[in-house]
Amino acid sequence: MSYHKRFDTSSDEIERLIYYMPTVAERARGEWAHRFATSIVKQSKRPNWRPSPKQSSMMSRLVAEMFAHGKEEGDCNVIE
Repeated sequence: MSYHKRFDTSSDEIERLIYYMPTVAERARGEWAHRFATSIVKQSKRPNWRPSPKQSSMMSRLVAEMFAHGKEEGDCNVIE
């Protein structure tokens, strides 16, 4: 049995993470991440659904990775 530290993610943060899940699914580097993000999008449509602490943690990680790596198209367009 494993122990996961219990933390409550705010409703605003959960909404933000859910908002980015379709983009995470689209840009996923692996099949597992794509399936996970797609599953979260589907589950989030259920009334009163909230992700488990483990799901919240994974959602947060995937969104953070998405912003860290971006589209990885090479050079950035600098706006002067």
